[in-house]
Amino acid sequence: MIPRLKLVNVTKRYGSTVANDAISLEVMPGEILSVLGENGAGKSTLMKIIFGSVTPDEGEIYFDGRKVNISSPADARELGIAMVFQHFVLFETLTAKENILLGMPEGTDPKELEKEIIEKSRHYGIEVDPNAIVNDLSMGERQRVEILRALLTNPKLLILDEPINGLDPIGIAEIRKFLQDLSKERGKTILISSHILSEIDLLADDIGIIHEGNLLEESSMDELRKKNQKYVLFRVSSTATAARILEQKCGGVKYRIEDDNVMRIYDMDIDLSMVNQAFITNNIGVYESSVCDESLEDYFKEITGGVGIA
Repeated sequence: MIPRLKLVNVTKRYGSTVANDAISLEVMPGEILSVLGENGAGKSTLMKIIFGSVTPDEGEIYFDGRKVNISSPADARELGIAMVFQHFVLFETLTAKENILLGMPEGTDPKELEKEIIEKSRHYGIEVDPNAIVNDLSMGERQRVEILRALLTNPKLLILDEPINGLDPIGIAEIRKFLQDLSKERGKTILISSHILSEIDLLADDIGIIHEGNLLEESSMDELRKKNQKYVLFRVSSTATAARILEQKCGGVKYRIEDDNVMRIYDMDIDLSMVNQAFITNNIGVYESSVCDESLEDYFKEITGGVGIA
């Protein structure tokens, strides 16, 4: 299958700062790929390059198997690429329809646009009242206006920069379900940048991890779940003392200290009752011990050398 989008060695510099360093990735038709990284990692720059609002210094972009030059958002829209930016571009005193009209071609009939908003809202299963004043809308409702505005161009590829940032749990769940339906039921290809790993774990088909402008890994979520390790989480009174006792009693055991009170043991064949007993007899308080699976955030820290994503 030909990738919907393919980047080859895409690089962007701002003076001596390399925002994107020779990034190569592929997004297949109908999939959701999430680009993950901490704030300032280069995610937004990459999104803007694909949408044509930032020009790369080096690299090639292919769309549906054809090498393309995306030098402006107009070029992107002509190819079938739409983008929803991280910060809402909506005028609060205008209605949803009036905001959408501002981005439409000159001469667009407002009445026809209202009909199209209602029809597309029903078609995509996304509730948008064309006559609602933006100032009266919640964050989730504003996000739906932004997404619908992008979908009115009937894109093949929808780019969303931090689409769930700032939403409440209900809004996040609504956007998640909508994007899943958009991908699986409507066949849209979706590229998301995010740093909310717990949601991406539920949403994405593939992920790309960006750190300090470098794409460290691109992988499917299925592959990552196969790699994920089980571990025993211990919450104790002192991990420094617990680690010393663990090494004395179980030399060579693989473990990791999270903080002063939390540690992980990765050797699942270890006799946990013996470990518990060793801790207790050495006056270490054991407040919790449970078997866990590594999360996407755990994997992110492993790949980036322990760097968190917040």
